[in-house]
Amino acid sequence: MNLPQVIPEGAPRRPLKTRQRAWAQGLARVLTRAGVAPNAISVASLVFATGAGICLGLTSRTEGIARPALFLAAAACIQLRLLCNMLDGLVAIEGGRKTVYGEVFNDLPDRLADVVILVGAGYSIANFGGGRELGWLAAVLAVMTAYIRLLGGSMGVHQYFLGPMAKPHRMALLTAACVFSMFESSFGLAGQTVAVALVLMVAGMLVTCARRTIRIVADLKQR
Repeated sequence: MNLPQVIPEGAPRRPLKTRQRAWAQGLARVLTRAGVAPNAISVASLVFATGAGICLGLTSRTEGIARPALFLAAAACIQLRLLCNMLDGLVAIEGGRKTVYGEVFNDLPDRLADVVILVGAGYSIANFGGGRELGWLAAVLAVMTAYIRLLGGSMGVHQYFLGPMAKPHRMALLTAACVFSMFESSFGLAGQTVAVALVLMVAGMLVTCARRTIRIVADLKQR
């Protein structure tokens, strides 16, 4: 994905190619004309994230056809969460419905969404030693990546959205893990897919935290 990773000051938005797609612009126009508030879309993202977290958590207690159905629902909810994350900004800025407190609704639900999804993923592998702790660790690191980015912005430097495990990367990995988990019993697996995804996520987020911090410090030194 060849996108710029730095957002100009005054416009702290994650670079997304999908934001420019015709279907995304069209859906945003429909929501704007319908009078849907961008803050309501932000809250909806948290609702979908909560659904994903609950579905993931329930998979460890479920057998038969219900288990892959829960993974499918979790994958769908994760993608709907991301869709809301994109649309709230489109409606707010391109749709001209930005509010003075919009950043609160834009950012706070996002942090909570990361926590409920990743903790749910940890509980989906509760049968593994340290599975829940792995989910909580991933959730803490997800919040840390955002904190470091916002810290840079609060200090007057660029907000860095670079990865390797920025939010879109984390959610893409977990969505893929959910889809594969629907069929993992056919390969003699039971929860290993999500466990591997969380391990990769944690490792990547540690690198992400380091990279963002190094960039911020470098920017501050150049002042």
